[in-house]
Amino acid sequence: MAPSPFPAAAVPPGRCQRCAFPLQACLCSEIPRLRTPWRFVILRHASEIPRLSNSGRWAALALEGAVLHDHARGATPSEAAIEALLGGEPASLLYPAPGGHGPPSPMPRTIVVPDATWSQARRMVQRLAPLRTLPRLTLPPPAATARLRRATIRGGMSTLEAIAGALAWLGDQAAADRLLGLHALAVERGLRLKGMWPPDRNPHLGGAP
Repeated sequence: MAPSPFPAAAVPPGRCQRCAFPLQACLCSEIPRLRTPWRFVILRHASEIPRLSNSGRWAALALEGAVLHDHARGATPSEAAIEALLGGEPASLLYPAPGGHGPPSPMPRTIVVPDATWSQARRMVQRLAPLRTLPRLTLPPPAATARLRRATIRGGMSTLEAIAGALAWLGDQAAADRLLGLHALAVERGLRLKGMWPPDRNPHLGGAP
């Protein structure tokens, strides 16, 4: 991952600068390297950078060819910069759309993923014109499971879960399962650090990104 352009939002001292976990519980050795036919562009809100619970960084570390681009108000990339991130191949936005769920047509080669709270992701899509015109890949609601944050909308899921769901819908169930395994491990490790494990002590069942 490229260095963050938002130094005020850097990963705090004492944590791994790659996975953001405390050094004694570093997650890096557990992150798989996965090659898929799709390229993922993860647009991460800068407020997510210091959070241990930010799962977009783990997805970017796991997926070969993934791009992690930090975004915040006051540092919004130009439309040309967004277009450059998308590249010239067909792209879709991993984001809810009216009228059901499923892979878009034609099938994309690039998947753009807002990595933020639900309200931040909505504003991101509203403000970045190239995103508004992309066809959307919309997922069904996830199963209830332990997460690091509480859901703010019905059907909310983490960024890593959403990317795994996209891979499953696009036909790469093996990669999806590896990401879900990483997510489960990160959640358990994170909740243990907070003294909120086993799951019956977890108030965030069905939580958010």
